Amino acid sequence: MTQYMLSVHHRAGDPEPGEDEMQAAFKAVDAFNAKLTESGQWVFGGGLMPKETATVVDATKGDTTMTDGPFIEGKEWLGGFWVVELPDLDAALAMAQEASAACNGSVEVRPFQEG
Repeated sequence: MTQYMLSVHHRAGDPEPGEDEMQAAFKAVDAFNAKLTESGQWVFGGGLMPKETATVVDATKGDTTMTDGPFIEGKEWLGGFWVVELPDLDAALAMAQEASAACNGSVEVRPFQEG
């Protein structure tokens, strides 16, 4: 079994969902999460607060600096993720299709390094 990260990305300019759409997405994601948990494929996951709440910490040069806002200012950003354990990439891609439909967003699939 391999662990995969299924990450949900948002794009600048995407329409903001209305309250009914958000509630439907929350319900669909809750059902998706329950399926992952019941099947034993769930490792960890969660939605993230808006990118403006991020703080970047850099201690690579001795002194620590902290900067408000996301690490990269871009037109796309990470909105949430799942870590799942699945037999292979095909299973992860199939799971990502379900995740994308549930959260109504694009989902990137990446395996974790082994070892």
